[in-house]
Amino acid sequence: MTSATVDRRSLWRAFTASLSGTSLEWYDFAAYSVASATIFGPLFFPGSDPLASTMLAFSTYAVGYIARPLGGFVFGRLGDVIGRKRVLVITLVLTGVATFLIGLLPTYATIGGTAAVLLVLLRFAQGVGIGGEWGGAVLLSSEFGDPAKRGFWASAAQIGPPAGNLMANGVLALLGAVLTDEQFIGWGWRLAFLLSAVLIAFGLWIRVRLEETPVFKAIEAHGERPSAPISEVFRDEKRALFAGVFTRVCPDVHYALFTVFVLTYATQKLHISRGWGMAAVLLGSALQLVLIPAFGALSDRINRRKLYLVATLGAAVWPFVFFPMISGGSVGLLIFGVIVALVLHSAMYGPQAAFVTEQFSERLRYTGSSLAYTLAGVIGGAVAPLLFTALLSWTGSWPAIGAYIVVTAVITVIGLALGKDPEKITVKA
Repeated sequence: MTSATVDRRSLWRAFTASLSGTSLEWYDFAAYSVASATIFGPLFFPGSDPLASTMLAFSTYAVGYIARPLGGFVFGRLGDVIGRKRVLVITLVLTGVATFLIGLLPTYATIGGTAAVLLVLLRFAQGVGIGGEWGGAVLLSSEFGDPAKRGFWASAAQIGPPAGNLMANGVLALLGAVLTDEQFIGWGWRLAFLLSAVLIAFGLWIRVRLEETPVFKAIEAHGERPSAPISEVFRDEKRALFAGVFTRVCPDVHYALFTVFVLTYATQKLHISRGWGMAAVLLGSALQLVLIPAFGALSDRINRRKLYLVATLGAAVWPFVFFPMISGGSVGLLIFGVIVALVLHSAMYGPQAAFVTEQFSERLRYTGSSLAYTLAGVIGGAVAPLLFTALLSWTGSWPAIGAYIVVTAVITVIGLALGKDPEKITVKA
């Protein structure tokens, strides 16, 4: 099947829809992540041990990842059956409503343990929405674009996490700066979650106006829509699925370390203020807005798999440089270290969307990509902050965390070896 010809206006509209929608959903997800690392512990899981309280908060962070496969199964299947656009509208609404309700949620001091239960349920809903989002967002931009430039066009969805992280950290940092600690903890943090209503409305306005992708239109016109896409992926494209899952593990865990857990480590171990930790993540995330599409475009010019491999090896080494470097509590070195880490993440994450989606046949792309994305999240990013915190608590130091990153890098290298070489894949839409 060859790529349908589309005008550049439609192409950039699709790119914008993919970028904006994913950014807005990741704003929701990132706001929760930052709040888990900084304030949710005492608000929803009060206890005498701050580290134990943080671990409980991170356990709800993990729920968002554990819920993703459900979103991947449900919405991935629908994306291959009813189309990309319709599903992406549903996922945006689901995530946005859950985030808005978190901003209204009473804390432990008001309703006791029920607050934690409701928080977990809303986090679960967030995860379901995100689980169905990624595969469709990647296809939304890449299926409108030139297949020979798939690395760049598919990277639109990849910009979402740092863009959302940037917005979430920025809003929370601003609130933390203009409010007293008592005001911020008492009610200020809620504003970041309530703001999602405005952002989601903007995302919906863009997505509703977009047409279905040319590739899905062609599949529909030829009567090739799958009736049981999940079964077909597990039966006929298992190797592609394993390749997609494994290649995502190291980037997920690496990102969790340097955007979520680093806030906990900086405040509780190095006694650096929460504001400086957020500033480090903000600067790194801002740089990623340029680096991710740049590395995606670079992967269209050089071998995508080799670029991904080199970045993975760099990610495996960096913790052994980073933690000794910041041991003296230098704010400047903390910022530098986080920025370098996110450059390495960009070199993995930029080519990732194209690499994962091109493993699957066109008619199973939404399902296969969504399953790879969500299943990787369960074994990767879901438990990462919790394991980082546990390893720090058990050992009192960072080497075990570094070893954990090395293990994830080995898994990703195996995934790259299992995956198809992009240079040997017939150029398709």
